[in-house]
Amino acid sequence: MTDAQIPTTSRAWHLEHRPEGRHPVDSDFAIREITLPELQEGQIFVENEFLSVDPFMRGRMSAKKSYIEPFEVGAPMDGPAVGRVLASKADGFAVGDHVFHGLGWREHAVVDAVTAYPVDPALAPLSAYLGVLGIPGVTAYVGIERFAELHEGDTVYISGAAGAVGSVAGQIAKVKGAGRVIGSAGSDAKVAELTETFGFDAAFNYKDGAIADHLARLAPDGIDVFFDNVGGEALEAAIGALRTHARIVLSGMVSQYNDEPVVGPRNIWNLAVTRSKLVTFMITEEMDLQQPFFQEAAGWLATGRLTYRETVATGFENTLEAYFAMMRGENSGKMVVAL
Repeated sequence: MTDAQIPTTSRAWHLEHRPEGRHPVDSDFAIREITLPELQEGQIFVENEFLSVDPFMRGRMSAKKSYIEPFEVGAPMDGPAVGRVLASKADGFAVGDHVFHGLGWREHAVVDAVTAYPVDPALAPLSAYLGVLGIPGVTAYVGIERFAELHEGDTVYISGAAGAVGSVAGQIAKVKGAGRVIGSAGSDAKVAELTETFGFDAAFNYKDGAIADHLARLAPDGIDVFFDNVGGEALEAAIGALRTHARIVLSGMVSQYNDEPVVGPRNIWNLAVTRSKLVTFMITEEMDLQQPFFQEAAGWLATGRLTYRETVATGFENTLEAYFAMMRGENSGKMVVAL
């Protein structure tokens, strides 16, 4: 593609209003035309092919302090994306290469090459680099490998287990020697998928009774590791089920992203009683494990020890609805948008 054929404008989703203390609605967002900057040295021009929608984006829609800067009202939104290089002024990137980068929620992007990295469509489908081989997969790996301090035979409970992070975390825990992996999800279909597809030893629908009762039934001797993507009732129930010297890894807290009333934990003292740890992490500070993860994950995928599911929405115009569907828990595995 010649310079004359490179688009000078593109479409991007914009945040129009901050949904403070409530669920976002359609009118909080708009698609607008943006003018693309001229390509400079050290940059690549990318045509996005797959966009990611993720729970952490909800926090960026609000102005409250968080671990990442909020979206600016009236400005283009962004997020993980995979696309094809149409033009390059950066060493190591050629026209036709596929790359992962952070300027999603738009059709085209001028990207600083230092913020992107190549991905290989021969190793896995491009969309996988937004899920099982992307930030969700790395998050699951870091949480289990570095912070869960997993021991052979441990009993592990994972909340939000059918999602992009939880489903991978459960499988990695099994590969790394967990004796029993239990997952919770929000539908009977997802519960079946956890045991039949992802290899969990047991699973339950958190809508069918108290989570504490499910854990008492499925882990009567308690749990050694809790990998939490949800918070709220799940966190309180897990704290109540801890064995001595257990570990809690806080990966996400989707139950609180819309400033809804929080249930628990009211039993935090049980951390002291059981001498247990509660840790959290920022994935951007743990990226030294990205390459080790890629190396191990490639082998696991090839041998079938790691599998994944995706829910794919089609069309740039459907990005917002894909986000809403993901937040309602309608996705199986990673939710992505194919452009």
